Amino acid sequence: MSLHPTVQLKKYDNAWYRPGAFWKRTAWFLIGEPIVASHWLPSSALRVLLLRAFGATIGTGVVIKPGVRVKYPWFFATGNDCWIGEACWIDNLTEVRLGNDVCLSQGAYVCTGNHNWTDPAFGLIVRPVSCEDGSWAAAKCILLPGTVLQRGAIAAAGSVVSGTVPAFHIVAGNPATYLRERVIAGPAASADGMHS
Repeated sequence: MSLHPTVQLKKYDNAWYRPGAFWKRTAWFLIGEPIVASHWLPSSALRVLLLRAFGATIGTGVVIKPGVRVKYPWFFATGNDCWIGEACWIDNLTEVRLGNDVCLSQGAYVCTGNHNWTDPAFGLIVRPVSCEDGSWAAAKCILLPGTVLQRGAIAAAGSVVSGTVPAFHIVAGNPATYLRERVIAGPAASADGMHS
């Protein structure tokens, strides 16, 4: 007899999970998602329009670059003046919310789903992700299920983040740890970030 039971994926059952009506998911995967993710469509405004048509709540002044993937638009909401960079993957099995002036840089991965690794059936776990006003998920970083970037927080490039990052904290690494405080210069700062 084994002291370590094995995972039995044939027992996996996510019948409790409700990702949206079948027709809506099918229309999104066949029509909406390929257009939004395409590199041949230069218009951010058209991407925003399509996401809204499929149930996303998108604020004004939002820029969405080519190659962006959104799993389910009806679980996606942004405030105003957000930037979503090339090849971002918003893998939102549940809600992903961006505040105002949030930046998701190139290749950032927002993950809302995981599996219960103590469960032989490898049960599905979903948790929302939130990026509050002025926060920044830098290039190639990963925001894990349940992550909250509080106001002005930064997840540095390539970092793997879970839990809550306090306001104006900068975290980096895998797993992400506190690096330093973010200080935003006043209006007298020049373009290179130095005070004039």
